[in-house]
Amino acid sequence: MTQNIYDTPAFFEGYSQLGRSVGGLASAAEWPALQALMPDLHGLRAVDLGCGFGWFARWARENGAAEVLGLDVSENMLARARSMSTDAAIRYDRADLEVLDLPEAAFDLAYSSLTLHYIDNLAGLFRTVHKALVPGAKFIFSMEHPIFMAPSRPGWSIDAEGRKSWPVNGYLVEGPRVTDWLAKGVIKQHRTIGTILNLLMTAGFAIAHVEEWKPTKEQIIARPELAEELERPMFLLVAAQR
Repeated sequence: MTQNIYDTPAFFEGYSQLGRSVGGLASAAEWPALQALMPDLHGLRAVDLGCGFGWFARWARENGAAEVLGLDVSENMLARARSMSTDAAIRYDRADLEVLDLPEAAFDLAYSSLTLHYIDNLAGLFRTVHKALVPGAKFIFSMEHPIFMAPSRPGWSIDAEGRKSWPVNGYLVEGPRVTDWLAKGVIKQHRTIGTILNLLMTAGFAIAHVEEWKPTKEQIIARPELAEELERPMFLLVAAQR
């Protein structure tokens, strides 16, 4: 089963205070790049894998989606999502993505934000998503970039002049990474970019877009703290087609 760290009270409390948890999609620096990958949503049936507070589900409905299914392993996340909308065309269900089962050809779009790096059985999940999409449908997702995830002790190294760098070790050693983020013992699954893309293609997807996200000049002007994100990629964004 997926580690359900989000139902740990201390972790959930910390997560709830993050900027993106409070401000939603508009507060997620990578959202404009993800939004640019979206198809016309009018009339589409969408599934959100790891829906969290339901920000994407509500955005999808506001932009014409016919119905959205939000899935998450966390009861805390689902309760918050349900409290933020009464839209009958949005359904939130509890699901473990490690063993997910979805009906065949039931969706026109699959989406996932910063969830897939927690999944051990990623190959199985990709096969499930492929089966659940109609031909021509898109699968759009973000995840922590493998360079960001790879180090055994992730963090900045600062030299005598105050310059930051992100030391990477063990990049080619795939498998669990245990980190302390909002709580101790958070388990993530490190894979190389090559492995991630090959798993997608093996599942039957065609790769449409791959982006190692970085902030734009305009974003850095508005939020100077984002300048450090130019030193290493934090997010990997992918669009694939069924």
